[in-house]
Amino acid sequence: MDASLAAQQPLNRLNIFATKGVQMRTFHLTWLTFFFCFFGWFGIAPLMPLVREQLHLDKGQIGNIVIASVSATILARLIMGKLCDTIGPRLAYTILLGVGAIPVLTIGLSNSYESFLLFRLAIGIIGASFVITQFHTSMMFAPNVVGTANAVAGGWGNLGGGIANMVMPLVAAGFVSLGYVDKANSWRLAMVVPGVILLLMAALYYKYTQDTPRGNYADIQRNAAVKSQGTFMVALRDYRTWILGLAYGACFGIEITIDNVAAVYFVDHFGATLVAAGMLAGIFGFMNIFARGLGGVVSDRAGRAYGIQGKWMLLGGLLLLEGVGIAAFALAPSLPLAIAAMLVFALFLKMANGCTYSIVPFVNTKAIGSVSGIVGAGGNLGAMLVGFLFKSATISYTMAFLYIGVGVAVVGGLVLLLRLVLKEATETAPMALAGA
Repeated sequence: MDASLAAQQPLNRLNIFATKGVQMRTFHLTWLTFFFCFFGWFGIAPLMPLVREQLHLDKGQIGNIVIASVSATILARLIMGKLCDTIGPRLAYTILLGVGAIPVLTIGLSNSYESFLLFRLAIGIIGASFVITQFHTSMMFAPNVVGTANAVAGGWGNLGGGIANMVMPLVAAGFVSLGYVDKANSWRLAMVVPGVILLLMAALYYKYTQDTPRGNYADIQRNAAVKSQGTFMVALRDYRTWILGLAYGACFGIEITIDNVAAVYFVDHFGATLVAAGMLAGIFGFMNIFARGLGGVVSDRAGRAYGIQGKWMLLGGLLLLEGVGIAAFALAPSLPLAIAAMLVFALFLKMANGCTYSIVPFVNTKAIGSVSGIVGAGGNLGAMLVGFLFKSATISYTMAFLYIGVGVAVVGGLVLLLRLVLKEATETAPMALAGA
């Protein structure tokens, strides 16, 4: 194959140390941008004990804030999935970053529960960054490695939530030590940092990425059928989209819930300090550096050995193990045992995340963006629903985690059962993603 033509094709291998070529440049920029989106999305989470004290928030109000933080993402992911299919991921990401940076920069202006709730709701739109990242890596990599590429990009991006839990209390403490603000108000100034970074990433993404290996949507001849087709309805009519959305709600939906409540849980239930609780919550998120990618790698190998059905069965098994681990975490009588259980269920949860999006590109090659958006929205819908457990006045955080563990295990069993009953005989690999 001619070198110039080869440079316009999706890559059939992932070398994470490579930086040359539009495919690898886009890969590294998209996961890094996603990382900072998650950093901004969950930057306030480890600072919530300070917010709670200053704004005099009760348990129900904190629960509403947790729900709000993931609610706007549902609609945003649906919109961004469609925009990826129409205007392309480069412009979609640039728009999202510019708009999403505004509430991150200004949440420090909140002086009441109501205003803080609205800012937290608005910040949730940057969670749609995940859909664009998964779509963009799907455009840049061939079917044999797309699951691994999606999982690694997603995992390294999700790492932003864990790093935010670790770093943001230190950022706030740093502003206090420099004399810029007192401790009670330090969360306000700290949130300016991720907001500025999001604006910087918008400029970098627009300048240094392109929609496909062949060029931007505006500059290449795209398939007319793909442009005119109602990709959103095509995705909705496929039962596999719904199964994946349910599965993603049981893994990623739980992940972002824990990103939101873990620090508060460790402070209240085990008496940890703010910085220590942030570090412990950060450990959960830090596992994304390898665990989600591992899920993609194992899923791709299962696909090569057993076909697409192997990917599906792996997903169901991972969800079952995740549910058991969460239940063990809820029942842990001491902090060391809770940490151990958290590490175990975090491994299966993040592997399930990677496995889910290794299947997404195989559902419908003409509607990858819409399928990705709907499945991603399913993850946030799951987070929103379990968020009601954490706002209940009669359900403790411990019991909430126990109920979640049982529910996730049930979903894992349903995925296995549905795939055995409704096995699709004609599932095919996404050939020529770059021409979509």
